[in-house]
Amino acid sequence: MSETTRRDVLAGTGALGASIAFAGALTELFAGTAAAHGRAGYGPLVPDPAGLLDLPRGFRYTVLSREGQPMRSGEGPVPSSHDGMAAFAGRGGRTYLVRNHENDANDPLPVPTVPGLTYDPAATGGCTVLELDDDHRVLSERVAIAGTAVNCAGGPTPWNTWLTCEEDESRAGEDGYTKDHGFVFEVDGADPHRSGAVPLTAMGRFQHEAVAVDPRTGVVYQTEDARRPFGLFFRFLPDRPLGGPGSLRAGGRLEAMRVPGLADLSAVTEPGESFDRVEWVPVPDSQAVTTSVRAQDYGPGGITRAQKLEGAWWGGRSVYFVSSYARSSQGSAADHFGQVWKYEPHRRRLTLVVIFGPGHDVQTPGESPDNICLAPGGNLMVCEDGGGAQHVYGVSRRGEIYEMARNRQNIGTPELPKWGEFAGVVFSPDRETMFVNCYRPGTTFAVTGPWHD
Repeated sequence: MSETTRRDVLAGTGALGASIAFAGALTELFAGTAAAHGRAGYGPLVPDPAGLLDLPRGFRYTVLSREGQPMRSGEGPVPSSHDGMAAFAGRGGRTYLVRNHENDANDPLPVPTVPGLTYDPAATGGCTVLELDDDHRVLSERVAIAGTAVNCAGGPTPWNTWLTCEEDESRAGEDGYTKDHGFVFEVDGADPHRSGAVPLTAMGRFQHEAVAVDPRTGVVYQTEDARRPFGLFFRFLPDRPLGGPGSLRAGGRLEAMRVPGLADLSAVTEPGESFDRVEWVPVPDSQAVTTSVRAQDYGPGGITRAQKLEGAWWGGRSVYFVSSYARSSQGSAADHFGQVWKYEPHRRRLTLVVIFGPGHDVQTPGESPDNICLAPGGNLMVCEDGGGAQHVYGVSRRGEIYEMARNRQNIGTPELPKWGEFAGVVFSPDRETMFVNCYRPGTTFAVTGPWHD
């Protein structure tokens, strides 16, 4: 598909009958941020002579890290499959950039095993951490956790640690693993040995995707990216809410969201449609000893599911989460290119905020929102995880879509790589730099420019 057609899809000008729709002006989504300016975006993308990353004029990038290069710690090469990420402020203006590696048993560049930081020596996933100076130059790069499986996304905690999530639920003995998988692990970017490699088992054993923590109550919301059946949206009620590093090990209760009368989120197609009686049902067996948590019996009211539950983010008084796409040909109630949902805990209200759609059997360019974050000035940054050339898109407060970055590594190849997606978009604590990953070839970029213009 041409770039003009892709922009038409996103802008809702009728290409393939697709559109993007918003509930109002996303005012609540952008609560607490500066107002967006009169124009949307920063102008057209300029082709990168180096063939890596196209950006608008006035912006520049630095490659911080690339798979296969030696880590400065000497622990081995930089692992592959760069995914979710978060940035934390350190002392003296330093930044700790904690990065997931969604490696499975077949990945050629595993996360090196390190004593005290390895959960299962047979697993190849984990996290690495880049320590940056106040100019965002790399000071060090090292393993933060190893021996985990398929670390896809996660989320930051209010006490400045990273919750990395295994999108895997293999048992010990499967794929050569020596331990069960499907857990969340806490990672301290400033001192990984302080957090170690301890699974937070009470948060459930399932195909975790992303988390978002309510900074007022400590409740942790979790998405599940799974099939047969589709995944659920969970909340974890910790026994030691907001207790700081390590407090989630104390345990808690895992519950799944039920929207009465709504078995599949894809059936909702009108932005602004709300459901005011959201229920939370205890998960019968959070460890999935005999049956996956999504396939367990949730009583006569059933449970609410969605295809491809992905990114999650806390904003204002609400948690926002993404369904990347839904396809009726694969069992969903309806088709769409992507949804963004908002859940307001204080009102027990669930609202569809954004919908891209409708979907198609073939994953087409311009669809499938994944990781999200807020940019300076109040715009939303959305990582694309679809087919064709991959982008980071911006969404203004008025719902205008613009291209922010394009993975130039995919341009001009006979067959575009399947995993050229962007992931882990996040801004530095000083809001001057955007960090983002290209999944494959695994590359971490730092993007600077006139963000506040």
